[in-house]
Amino acid sequence: MPDQLQVKGFLETSFLDWDGKVVSTIFLPLCNFRCPFCHNSGLIETPENYDTVPLERIYAYLLEHRSFVDGVCVTGGEPCLHMNRGLVEFLRQLKDNGFLVKLDTNGSFPAALQRLLDENLVDYVAMDIKGPLDERYDRLTGIKTNLDKVKQSIALLGSKKIPYEFRTTIVPTLLAEADVADIFEQLKGTPKLILQQFVAENCWDESLRSLKPYAKEKLEAMARQATAHIREVKIRGV
Repeated sequence: MPDQLQVKGFLETSFLDWDGKVVSTIFLPLCNFRCPFCHNSGLIETPENYDTVPLERIYAYLLEHRSFVDGVCVTGGEPCLHMNRGLVEFLRQLKDNGFLVKLDTNGSFPAALQRLLDENLVDYVAMDIKGPLDERYDRLTGIKTNLDKVKQSIALLGSKKIPYEFRTTIVPTLLAEADVADIFEQLKGTPKLILQQFVAENCWDESLRSLKPYAKEKLEAMARQATAHIREVKIRGV
């Protein structure tokens, strides 16, 4: 049992984290990005302030509710930072017990993603696309981004038969409508894109906490525009 994996949050039941599935969601600490709109910054900056959830508790809950819970959503932080911290063993244990696994990732670790896919340890991937795939990406990640790795992950998902989605949080001041249009063009042919509403509360960058999100109608207009390039487009969080 991978007792070294540090789970810092456990949502026993979620109907929102995986379309059409009932899942438990676990939150892992640490991230290599510093997205100014991140609302889980505590998991990244001060994970020691969060209680560690015993894996025994997670397994016990899942096994007791296996007739109801379809699987587990693994999010963060960035889960792929935990490849050598017990993540692989944890996912293998879930799969051995018949649970589906959804991975949330920023796509900056294509080698890790490749391994998880090759070993059939995930059933669905949700990858964040922070912004247009050029120099503008850095203003969304808060760091100098290795875009080659992000693009490798995009290509990897496109080459596999595993279902996946891309997700973009639409942040006013950081993503103008022209930026969003460029994302749609760059993701042409993508099977599914989620446009996520910006949430100002608890943003890492305090200057964004008073920022008003785009109106629902604006997001709906963006979604209609995206369907020219992307097969399925959904809005989340409005």
